[in-house]
Amino acid sequence: MSLDPSFVGRTYPPTAPYQVGREKIREFATAIGATDAAHHDPVAAQALGHPDVVAPPTFPVIVTMAASRQIIEDPALGVDFSRLVHGDQRFAYTRPVVAGDELVCTNTIEDVSSRGGHGFLTTRTDVSTVAGEPVVAVWARYVIRGEG
Repeated sequence: MSLDPSFVGRTYPPTAPYQVGREKIREFATAIGATDAAHHDPVAAQALGHPDVVAPPTFPVIVTMAASRQIIEDPALGVDFSRLVHGDQRFAYTRPVVAGDELVCTNTIEDVSSRGGHGFLTTRTDVSTVAGEPVVAVWARYVIRGEG
């Protein structure tokens, strides 16, 4: 089944809030080798003007990958998850993610195309606080491998 191009521009409902925890930030920072004190120590983060520890720049992937299930699992779009490869990711920040944030994601399909027998899907996830303050926009590009 090929991807349905009529989905371009479709926006899905906001996700349930995700509570960003201090320990989650520390665990993520440790896992990726981010040793900056602001990722681990609230006092160091506060000295830089942040209310609590600051997440590394790629931390939102935790929230956005879970949120992308809305799109990937939409049967009408036609994504075969067994053939899906994550191709690209980019972030555009309004402000850093910090411990204590309560974040919601709103997913939009920006592009659907096919080339060389493969499907390509580009999504944008706008991450904001529950109060509506923009935090980061995250673009993901997925490749759905063809049959050959």
